[in-house]
Amino acid sequence: MTPYFAQDGVTLYHGDCREILQGLPDESVSAIVTDPPYGLAFMGKKWDYDVPAVEVWAECLRVLKPGGHLLAFAGTRTQHRMAVRIEDAGFEIRDMIAWVYGSGFPKSLDVSKAIDKAAGARGHDSVGFNVAGKTSGLGVIQRPELRSDHPDYIKPQGITPEAQQWQGWGTALKPALEPITVARKPLCGTVAENVLQHGTGGLNVDGCRVGTDGGTKAVNHAKKEDGRLQRWDEGYRGGRNEIEQINAGRWPANLIHDGSEEVTALLGEAARFFYTAKADKSDRGPGNNHPTVKPVDLMRYLVRLVCPMGGVVLDPFSGSGTTLAAAQAEGCLAIGVEREEAYCEIIKGRFHQRRLF
Repeated sequence: MTPYFAQDGVTLYHGDCREILQGLPDESVSAIVTDPPYGLAFMGKKWDYDVPAVEVWAECLRVLKPGGHLLAFAGTRTQHRMAVRIEDAGFEIRDMIAWVYGSGFPKSLDVSKAIDKAAGARGHDSVGFNVAGKTSGLGVIQRPELRSDHPDYIKPQGITPEAQQWQGWGTALKPALEPITVARKPLCGTVAENVLQHGTGGLNVDGCRVGTDGGTKAVNHAKKEDGRLQRWDEGYRGGRNEIEQINAGRWPANLIHDGSEEVTALLGEAARFFYTAKADKSDRGPGNNHPTVKPVDLMRYLVRLVCPMGGVVLDPFSGSGTTLAAAQAEGCLAIGVEREEAYCEIIKGRFHQRRLF
């Protein structure tokens, strides 16, 4: 196979992962961290019309070392299909991590408005908001630019009696989490035997402990004179120490959040959990228009959790390359596969800019 792109321990292949993975040796990968298609036809993209087939996960199982972990994002509506196919391929489902955020926007149909529309009744499009007690002709100041989940939002009243009966009903909840399936390839012998032989089978608990401010151990690397990477720990967002000197913080949980006020208010002492904001412009880099970019800090945390330094991380659905960048930043080798050439170009551009690591 000829790589589409290779740089500093990161190799990217352009093509269908079902074909590319067949060219990788058995038990050659330490961990798989990926954000595959959710099967939701997101934005009408053809690549998102189904979750990956069992045959894809079977190839992932083959190239993964015994005891190696797979972390796969999914959508709430299709998480069951993703997990079942992963399990049917031979993986053990170990857990599920919930990535919780406060910036989701409900894509809900207003049942009352739909009834009025079907009846041919007009005037249901008005949107009103209470503003400092002032009123307009409809009893509220018209503020259509405000979101429907704004605290001052007032639902417009139905026109027909049938619509009024179904006032306040919708068809969807506000999206606030994405599940991540945690699966593991069956061990060879005991955990101790598997770890000693293959370097896989456990989770990096101390490396992912959560500090008192909700941060975790960010890792930097510096090359020694012999060219090898030396791992350093920045502590909990401050101070530089060798990693062996810091071993504090809470046990990592199967919940991650974005640190938003909404989520913090819900969770209370939110610093008990690792958090990182959703991907912003600095995360994406110039020209990155991929629709489902994950934050680099999140992917670094997940890579660090399941892959020892120097191991090989595979992402068979590389998208814009965030997992690959995260793996490199964590001192791991990375192999990526991406079917869409336009996204391969985005990955190449991100690495050439070297903005992420």
